[in-house]
Amino acid sequence: MEQVSQAPGSTPATRRRRSVRVLGATLLTGLLLGGAVPYVTGNGGTYLSYLVLDERTDAQGAAHAADRARALGGKIVQDYPQIGAVLAYAGPQFAGKLRRQPGIAAVGATRTVPVPSPPRPLAGAAFGTGEDTWAAAGTGTAGLPPAGGGAAPVADDVAEGADDSTATVPDPGEQSDWNLAMIGALGRPAGRTAALLRPPLAGAGTPSADRAGALPTAQQLSGVTVAVLDSGVDDTHPDLRTAVDPAASASCADGRPDSRSGAWRPDDAINESGHGTHVAGIVGAARDGHGVTGVAPGVRIAAVRLLGPLGQYYAENIVCGMLWAADHGARAINDSYFADPWKYNCPEDADQAALAAAVGRAVAYAQRKGAVVVASAGNDGQDLNAGREDRRSPNDRTSGPPEERQLGTECIRLPGELPGVVTVTAVDRTGLPSAYSNYGRGKVSIAAPGGDPDGGTQGAVVSDWPGGRYAALAGTSMSAAHVTGAVAVVAALHPDWDPGRITAALSRAAADSCARTLPLGCQEHDYYGAGILALPTG
Repeated sequence: MEQVSQAPGSTPATRRRRSVRVLGATLLTGLLLGGAVPYVTGNGGTYLSYLVLDERTDAQGAAHAADRARALGGKIVQDYPQIGAVLAYAGPQFAGKLRRQPGIAAVGATRTVPVPSPPRPLAGAAFGTGEDTWAAAGTGTAGLPPAGGGAAPVADDVAEGADDSTATVPDPGEQSDWNLAMIGALGRPAGRTAALLRPPLAGAGTPSADRAGALPTAQQLSGVTVAVLDSGVDDTHPDLRTAVDPAASASCADGRPDSRSGAWRPDDAINESGHGTHVAGIVGAARDGHGVTGVAPGVRIAAVRLLGPLGQYYAENIVCGMLWAADHGARAINDSYFADPWKYNCPEDADQAALAAAVGRAVAYAQRKGAVVVASAGNDGQDLNAGREDRRSPNDRTSGPPEERQLGTECIRLPGELPGVVTVTAVDRTGLPSAYSNYGRGKVSIAAPGGDPDGGTQGAVVSDWPGGRYAALAGTSMSAAHVTGAVAVVAALHPDWDPGRITAALSRAAADSCARTLPLGCQEHDYYGAGILALPTG
């Protein structure tokens, strides 16, 4: 997750220490109690999860990959016929053996810490499964405790952000809307905090309040579906009750699509679980005079929970979510996170190369199905065109320090650095780049409001929080959500436009926006990409 908010009495260092302590304790408790962590009984905790990619990228490829994996003792938990891949559980020597099999393109371990055994059977996995009975009627999933809750580990601090102590704010009454004013998304005069924005330059554009007639109606937006792949979305929140589409929502928290009622909701036992609700509010919260308004009020949201019980966004979760969203008609897919356990995936590492290939296939599939894939640029303040240091990977470890990796530019963030992905940097309320935002000419696509983590309700982005509450957060997560909402707006006005035409329209409008937002325009394309997001007027 890509947010950098602060909570009273909580610093990033204390949050990291608390998260690691709780994660280790919860893992130990789960193993001792048996059943607290929803895996079937195994043989000594020697299983890793693997993504297996066939040379063929279709259903026949997936079937062949499954056959080859089974022959070497792998347990097929889920297949992905859309991209010729399967998810298998096996011992630590599995990948090396399978890579030597004919017709296998890549094999990669998706985690670094073994689990007791494969996850329990899950009824009704939508993509189809292998013949190992993992799709038979069952009672649990590695990503979602059975209905009613259950012990769930707390996430490692995989992004500087708020935890369960996140400070909430009073109902803003749709007035904390500087971010919407900046991009021209208001259908009424700007609220009281928007007045603090840098005023438009004389003759350089039309104020956002005068653009209301150019925005689509809620009825038009209701014909557009966007997917929020995240920690889960609280569809009981008043701002989101009518936005979330249960028929298009699911959990992919262990790499298998679980469409049971409510599976897409956040688990409050997991650190950062409110993040997805905040993102969804920015995208499409209802305009009703209460709470907040989204960029695209009226849009239908496919809520897809990726965050697993250990607080990780593993590659199989992303693959599952991307395919689910594409197959349910999403015109935009929001990805405000990076793939765990490696912050950057390097092609010289066989495991990481396979994960990049698998997520890349899923992203390409979604793009071919008509989705604009939007991702956060990240909150490390790093130049993505330069060598960099990674001191956080692998982030699923339960003990010991992380590796200190010195990386080149060939190592990429997933999914943000994949071809065709719209990667979003953050600006503050004055239109200047946020210090925490990653950047890089040719690596980032567009800038959007991300806010200031120390700015409170007037400088951070206020949006929804689980339990009918509201929170002020900042980060490139928030920036990406604005762009996803903007894609929905364009798609509602132009239902026949393909992803390329939509993104081109946003790029043109962003370039124009710079001229009226900043005295010298967005000359630093390393930070702004095409420019600052603005909703196109036609």
